[in-house]
Amino acid sequence: MDDKTDVRIPEPGEGKRGEEGYLGYLLRQAAGTVRLAMERALDDLGVTPPQFLVMTMINAYPGSSGADVARLTLLTPQTISLIVSNLEKAGRLTREASATHGRVQHMALTETGYALLMKCRERTQVVNARLGARLTPEEDAVVRRWLVDMATRDLSVDAPIAGSSDTGVVK
Repeated sequence: MDDKTDVRIPEPGEGKRGEEGYLGYLLRQAAGTVRLAMERALDDLGVTPPQFLVMTMINAYPGSSGADVARLTLLTPQTISLIVSNLEKAGRLTREASATHGRVQHMALTETGYALLMKCRERTQVVNARLGARLTPEEDAVVRRWLVDMATRDLSVDAPIAGSSDTGVVK
């Protein structure tokens, strides 16, 4: 089997792309599917998923700074700066200098930005509903707890793995 064209790459859900796969890879695969669905849902509104995320966090946490939004969205400060600049140019948000910190700018959505955010939410709520459509309420709660647990742990230094001598520390 020297010829690379003979290799059959499994479809999502098969082999290592299925239940046999590594959790980290499966999370990445699922995140890619969600990202693509979000892109498609927002495309004709002229909004990217990162822009939607930034507008969502600015709306949820009024007066937040660029650094705050970067931490909330898990995007780099440079990416936030570019997104915020583009949203501001489009009249979707405003920035106001902080009275107490010279370089900090607090952000807020404009009426236009808020109206666009509401249209985006309608679209993304459909995607979110599809995400949980096959889950019972109990399964949904378990998945949510697990995802929050993963997001709040440092997996590089976490507790030993049950039934293993592994300390969990990556060297």
